[in-house]
Amino acid sequence: MKAAKYKILVLSDFKKTVNTLLDNSVSLAKMINAEVSLFHVKKHIDIVGGDNQLSAIRALNEEHNSTKKTIDTVVNTYRQDYDLKISGSYAFGKIKEEILKQIESYQPDVIVVGHRVANPIQFIGDSLTKFILKKFKGPIMISSDKNVLQPNKKLTLGVFNDSNKFFETEFSKDVITHTESPLKSFKITNSQNVDTNSNVIKKQDMVEYIFEQNSNTLTTLSSFILKNNVNLLCVDRTPENKSNTKPAPLKDVLSKLNVSLLVSRA
Repeated sequence: MKAAKYKILVLSDFKKTVNTLLDNSVSLAKMINAEVSLFHVKKHIDIVGGDNQLSAIRALNEEHNSTKKTIDTVVNTYRQDYDLKISGSYAFGKIKEEILKQIESYQPDVIVVGHRVANPIQFIGDSLTKFILKKFKGPIMISSDKNVLQPNKKLTLGVFNDSNKFFETEFSKDVITHTESPLKSFKITNSQNVDTNSNVIKKQDMVEYIFEQNSNTLTTLSSFILKNNVNLLCVDRTPENKSNTKPAPLKDVLSKLNVSLLVSRA
């Protein structure tokens, strides 16, 4: 097992999407030669209930044993199946504080979190996704359970609204090495002369799909991307105002595009 070039921190709540979250993370790690650190946090209040101190201590000890066993099983399985350097850890406490400690301690190059197709109201407050975007300046992969990445198979990479920041790093070059050609570009425009889904422009090593802006554009785009088997869509963290594209707020992209997203560094 050669030395890893990158470090990927995977944040998991161990709900039903944990398998696809790890599949996507491990696949990315294999492509770019990275090690993986799986981290899980649970609030004390979700473990300890009632006022009986003895019962609280017993519940906490049982949760420690159960969580460690679960993480060890998952980590060992992926290590053996994929010949990958992967470790796991957990903490009980305030979720955001513990995640911040882990980021500062591990110093990851990339963070992976689970995808949440949710009510946009959740993104108005200080959600976990928004918190990580604020505190971590490197690229963030928001993993979806659709079109999951495969460890030994090239991915189909898409670019949203001329995302450029992704292509400015060494990391991007390593990802593109494992990408099917041509790349696929998806743009939203304001032009009244463009018919939704009908304008397809072919450039060298890239195919552009242009969508007309309307109230259902992101929903239509999400379906179109999935039908085109895109595994990973590159999105700029701060959309730029470009003459030929219609900026889309990141919170809308996060909540409406059900595909794994790679959000650019800050």
